[in-house]
Parts: sequence; structure tokens; C-alpha cells
Amino acid sequence: MPGTRIWLVVFILAAMVLILWSWFRISINIYPPPVADRSADTLNVYSTRSDFWRCGQCWLKKDPSGLWIMYLKGSPYERGIANGKLAKSLIYRQEKAFVNQIRKIIPSDFYLHFLKYFIYWFNRDLDSYVSLENKQEIYGISKSASHEFDFIGSSYQRMLNFHSAHDIGHALEQLNLVGCTSFGAWGSSTADSSLILGRNFDFYMGDEFARDKIVCFEQPDTGHAFMMITWGGMTGVVSGMNEEGLTVTINAARSKIPLSARMPISLLAREILQYASDINQAYAIARKRLTFVSESLLIGSASDGRAAIIEKSPYKTYLLETKGTSILCTNHFQSAEFAQDPMNRENIRDNASLYRYRKLQEDICRESPLTIEKTALILRDRSGLGGTDIGLGNEKAINQLIAHHSVIFNPERRLVWVSTVPWQLGAYKCFDLRKIFHNFADSVRGVEIDERGKEVPPDIFLKSAGFKAFTEFRLMKSIIHACIKQGRTLPGERSFIPSFIRTNPGYYESWFLSAEYYFMLGKTAQARSCYYKALGCEVPRWNEKQKIIRRIAECNTGLKKH
Repeated sequence: MPGTRIWLVVFILAAMVLILWSWFRISINIYPPPVADRSADTLNVYSTRSDFWRCGQCWLKKDPSGLWIMYLKGSPYERGIANGKLAKSLIYRQEKAFVNQIRKIIPSDFYLHFLKYFIYWFNRDLDSYVSLENKQEIYGISKSASHEFDFIGSSYQRMLNFHSAHDIGHALEQLNLVGCTSFGAWGSSTADSSLILGRNFDFYMGDEFARDKIVCFEQPDTGHAFMMITWGGMTGVVSGMNEEGLTVTINAARSKIPLSARMPISLLAREILQYASDINQAYAIARKRLTFVSESLLIGSASDGRAAIIEKSPYKTYLLETKGTSILCTNHFQSAEFAQDPMNRENIRDNASLYRYRKLQEDICRESPLTIEKTALILRDRSGLGGTDIGLGNEKAINQLIAHHSVIFNPERRLVWVSTVPWQLGAYKCFDLRKIFHNFADSVRGVEIDERGKEVPPDIFLKSAGFKAFTEFRLMKSIIHACIKQGRTLPGERSFIPSFIRTNPGYYESWFLSAEYYFMLGKTAQARSCYYKALGCEVPRWNEKQKIIRRIAECNTGLKKH
């Protein structure tokens, strides 16, 4: 009888576990939205030129600069289907790059599986915060997604979840995925008094992720036509302008790790771009929506002739306006509404945002009145305050040499300049929204749609010894990172470390990684010397500076023992 009871208990426990697991799997499933008209499923892709493809009313073109130009028109599902079929290879490469980068950050299969189920549980209600229109468009795209990644989840659920990647990336701020800069100027701050906005989108998920940028021109069947800079599979907006001359760019602010999903900030920005034509309309939309991270949305408006910032947290939304003729945005809140917010104050104290804000003030003051060329000069600035050398790639610089894209808007003229590789150093290509949406957007021919003669030339830094040294720095950095992680010695250690430091001597990380390598080998005297050199540089984050100080103390303890 006792044995029977034990087996009965085991059976009941096993049944309970099975029931709970089944309930969990059902709870995290997100099903595709209803679509009344599926005639778009039969659309085919055909090419009229080697660099031009068409699908129904929509098309995709490869620009000689490396940018992909896409035009979408029709119902949400039709746009999604055409987008997916036209950009199938780009969506695959983007998803592969994203998954590979996550594997680099989290190499453990166990933690990856845990993260997958955590995100699906966290995002289990995500679709309830996304409009039917957005869901239908994402569903259309997902029909072309690769089955190679089905181990993560269904195509539709993956594509939907990817729209919250930016939010999760900056909520988990220790991953250092985001650190964007944007600004607007008008009136006496610009040469012709028109509104000019500049922005660097520094969301870094690896070089492969940033390779295939899409400049998408979308003409939905409701709301305003708009353009955005995006990537394969992404329908949300991080940088864009609509046909009314309203612009939206997003800048991450410090957030607590959220408890549940709400509307992804990129989809809020998309809604504003598609349905607002001035600052007040944009603010009204932002106030209605619940988001799960804190974000600043810089709104430029041709009809208002100025720009403003919507500061939004999961709990409150505030419109920040200025009495002057310029407005600046980095990665902290500036309004009185958030002045005493503990998370915001901690962010200002601990991170690079305030330094970058002051650098932006300095540059705008120096270059005013701004032109398009001067705006590009500011976005490309690699120096610190007062023009000091803080090392290439420093998060305190406006140009951190990691930008997914950089963009300049002139809303009143409906002109936009988009950067080409690498980062914001290549030429800025100019596009005219009026011409694109009203003259030849529906063209079957592969016409050149950028404005020849209006582009901003490439940065002269591209041909300098400094750029060559920085490319060597990035390569050597990956090698020394791998050696530290794996606990192995560098090939040609004696010459490698000095050569590595010489590639970027003003940057704290050159000295810090060298110190970490020596520390790993137990060479505490060399490590301490390099740690002190790192501490003498401009260290971007408080926690990084504290780590260096702790390491110096450990080195001192080690030297005393010897």
C-alpha cells in the first residue's frame, strides 16, 4: 500500500507538471490576426532590371551606395506580403545577424532557451497593444520568414517580438546597445530659418545587422504617406518623416526592467508618423498609448516650424518645448516633470548622456547658423568637449562610430538625407518626398530616385590614417576579447599589446582591455599600470570607472602579497 501511495503521488505531480506546462505553452502562443482579403498571397516578384524588383504595386531597388530603396502601397496585409516577398533575403540575413549577435552576448544554450521562454511569457499579451493594421502588415511579412529559426517560435510571433527588441535592449542597459543623439534647429539657428533636424541612431547589434539598411517609402491606404530608415522585417519607426513634413526620431532613456509588455516604442512612433501632422497631434497619440520603457521622441513639424520632445515613461507623458530656436536630445529626460525622478537622476549621473548633451550644445553654438552640411559635420564629430581627444568609439562622442544610420531632415522642403556606409562617414544621399510620392513612386522602371547634386560628400576622415588605425583597433579588440574570455595568450603578446594601444591611445578601452589581459595572466604590475592609464582617459560610464578602481585595488593587494 505505501508503494501504491508513492506512485499515486508521483503520477499526480507528473500530471500537474504536464498540465502547467501545457497551460504555459498555450498562454504564450500569439496567433495571427484575421485577414478578410488574402488575394495578395498570389502576388509574384519579377525583375525589370538586375537591381530592381516589383511585386504588385510595390517595389525594391538596390542603390549603388549600398542602400536598399523600398516602396510599399496598398492595404496592410498587401504591403506586408509584398514587403516579405521583395525583401525575403534581407529578412533572412537580418534575422540571422540578430540571432548570431544574441548568441555572442549569451553563449549558453541553457540561458538562451530560458531567455526565449521568458520573452514569450513577458510578451504574451503583446498583440493586445498592437493595432490590427500593424499586426496584419507584420503577418504578411512573416509569411516570407525563414523556417530556419522556427526553434525560436512561429514566424509571426518572432516577427512581432522583434519589434520590441529596441525596448528590451535599452531596458537591459548593461548590454550597452543604445546611445542615440538627435537635435533640431530653426529660425535664427539655421542659415535660411527653416527647420533642420539631425540624428544618429546608435543601436548596435553587430556590423552584419547594420549592413542592409532599407530606406522605405510607404503609402498606406489610411493616414499619411511617410518614409523611414529601417531593416528587413521591421515595420516600426526609429527615424522617419511623413508627407506633411512631420518627423519622428526616438532616443532611449533609462528604464527599470519592465514587468510586462506593452506597445513597442517603434510602433508608437510609426502611429505618430502615419496619423499626425503637427506636434499637438503627435502628443495626443503618445498620451493615449501605454509603452513599457522610457523614451524621448523628438518631433519636428513643418506646419509648426519648430521641434519639441515627447518624454514618455510607462507611467506619464510630458511635452517638452523650448522658447529658443533649438532643441537637443540624448538619453535622459530634461523636463521639470522628470527632474526628481530617481531613475532619470541616476541615469544622468552614471552614463554618457549628459556629457554628449553638453558636447552637442557646444557644437551647435560653434556651427550656428546651421546648414545641412554643418549638421552633417556635427553628426560626424568624434571629439570630446573642447575638441579633446577622448578616443575613437567613445560613447561620450556624438559620433561613436557604431551608428546603424544617421539622418538629416529638412521638413519644410520635404527633403531627407540618409547616411551611407560606413556609419555616418559615407555620403548622405538626398531624397525628395514630394517627388517620390507624387511623380514616380509607382514607376515600374528602375529610375534613380535620389536627388543628384544635393548629397553631402563623404567625411574626409575615411581616407585618413586615423580611420585605418580604427579599423585595426576593432579587429585587434575582437582578438584580445576572445583571448581574455577563453583564458589563452595572445599571438605575439609583446608586440600585440603596444600595437593595439597605438591604434587608439586616447580611448580608455585600449588601456582597459590590455590591463584585463595582463590581469588574467597574473601580471599585476603591468595590469595596474594600464588600469591607471585607462582611468586617466574619458571613461563613459560610472560602473566602468568603478570596475577599473576595483581592479587597481586588487592589483595592489596582489603586489603586496608578493
